[in-house]
Amino acid sequence: MIGTSFKVQGSARLSGSIQPQGAKNEALQILSAVLLTSEEITIHNIPDILDVQRLISLLEGLGVKTNRLSKSSYTFQANNIDLDYFSSKEYLETAKKIRGSVMLMGPLMARFGKAFLPKPGGDKIGRRRLDTHFNGFLKLGAEFKYEEKDDTFFLDGKNLKGDFILMEEISVTGTANLVMAASLVKGETTIYNAACEPYLQQLCKMLNRMGAKIEGIGSNMLKIQGVGSLKETTHTILPDFIEIGSFIGLAAMTQSELTITGVERKHLGIIPSVFEKMGVSITFNEGNIIVPAIDLYEIQSFIDGSIMTIYDAPWPGFTPDLLSIILVMATQAKGSVLIHQKMFESRLFFVDKLIDMGAQIILCDPHRATVIGLARTQKLKAIEMTSPDIRAGVSLLIAALSAEGTSIIHNVNQIDRGYQDIDTRLSNLGAQIERFNA
Repeated sequence: MIGTSFKVQGSARLSGSIQPQGAKNEALQILSAVLLTSEEITIHNIPDILDVQRLISLLEGLGVKTNRLSKSSYTFQANNIDLDYFSSKEYLETAKKIRGSVMLMGPLMARFGKAFLPKPGGDKIGRRRLDTHFNGFLKLGAEFKYEEKDDTFFLDGKNLKGDFILMEEISVTGTANLVMAASLVKGETTIYNAACEPYLQQLCKMLNRMGAKIEGIGSNMLKIQGVGSLKETTHTILPDFIEIGSFIGLAAMTQSELTITGVERKHLGIIPSVFEKMGVSITFNEGNIIVPAIDLYEIQSFIDGSIMTIYDAPWPGFTPDLLSIILVMATQAKGSVLIHQKMFESRLFFVDKLIDMGAQIILCDPHRATVIGLARTQKLKAIEMTSPDIRAGVSLLIAALSAEGTSIIHNVNQIDRGYQDIDTRLSNLGAQIERFNA
């Protein structure tokens, strides 16, 4: 048994409107934050995806009362937490499957004085160390133990106090974890070199509505004055800008006109300008993005005529989660581009599947790939392949929809971890995607 798979008919021409789901990365932070108060938290626009379902399951196991109001709205109340759940087999198995579970540690430690976590899983995209999280907790006065035999972490937070934390890397989840913890820690905490992406800003704004005192939101220096307790609030999650970028790439690759609804330009940073460098014209109109059907898009060069390089960087730089989309788009563009994946070391290894499909790609090393665009002189060809992670999986799905013939993509549960009902939603645009158990 290989698991759930997609059968994808290529040469797709899509049309219509599609609404992006709530942001996965914001949802994982916001859901973790419900542990910071005993009062009820209402959250809207939660994406119904596997990683979020797993985190909600962990919260329920800990004793959080959940009430599903609709497919995307819930209430949560953490007024009777069962810390013995830490030692259960169910907790260990579920927490291992989702990297976002690490963000439970800050709230649990700050409110209950201790936290326990097995080494979390997630995408297989190289080493993703947790040192930034734990070094920050240590600065706040936590005691830290790591059991190598069981690969588990334990934090004792009985003597926490505010401090100055200079983060050694700009970690989004690390910043979120420390902000949540510091909100309930006595004294003032300063986090310098903090992540500042929109989803982290959303978390800080939500915490302030709950009674936290956080200054510097949107900058790389956050000052948090600890408070004794936090109260109820209602929060709405932003649209997922990774999905938005994926849909732009999908429209370009399949020569389709698509309208992406419910989008605010201010939350997208430089994402639109990077797609414009790839030759895709984007129009913003009253909260919608309109991507026209493009017969041929041409990659720009730098002012001096040298080959375009697109690389990832912490916000407000270009998100690493969209580099695989840019890479796939480049295979059918006119011109060449160097893709430089700086932040993770294994995210480019899926290019072997694109090469099998006929793409002209030179994998220079684990971080860099040069793509020579085919300018639609020949289509990609359908193959059988396996999705290695969320973002590569969607990129391969886009490639399959544009290819000639019928492709099979295995292990699509990886795609389900980050994209809600993606086969159904794309089928509504005209795609032919069949889900089956291989």
